[in-house]
Amino acid sequence: QVQLVESGGGLVQAGGSLRVSCAASGRTFSNYAMGWFRQAPGKEREFVAAIDWTGSITLYADSVKGRFTISRAVARNTVYLQMNNLKPEDTAVYYCAESSSRYAQTDVTQFEYWGQGTLVTVSE
Repeated sequence: QVQLVESGGGLVQAGGSLRVSCAASGRTFSNYAMGWFRQAPGKEREFVAAIDWTGSITLYADSVKGRFTISRAVARNTVYLQMNNLKPEDTAVYYCAESSSRYAQTDVTQFEYWGQGTLVTVSE
């Protein structure tokens, strides 16, 4: 079965950078779009970024556009989220997800498999 394992979360000061990674296994990674979502305490899970199966099309939430970059390394079955100029409001558990489709999308219901999440905390 599909497994997604996130890593790279941690504590960072506002204005700093962090990269989270997600290693996928269980089916042909290159056939599916991938996404990152996040959930802050007391809030619903929200879309952050997505990338299509080719790696050439990306989507971003308005709140992270220009600061975050999603990418994928097919040879490593890994998707990354590079986060720059972090803000305290970026504090959340970040989840990696694998879509049922090849095409990048923002709808949480279109993602079949989820990782366990990695906590990112941004201090003032």
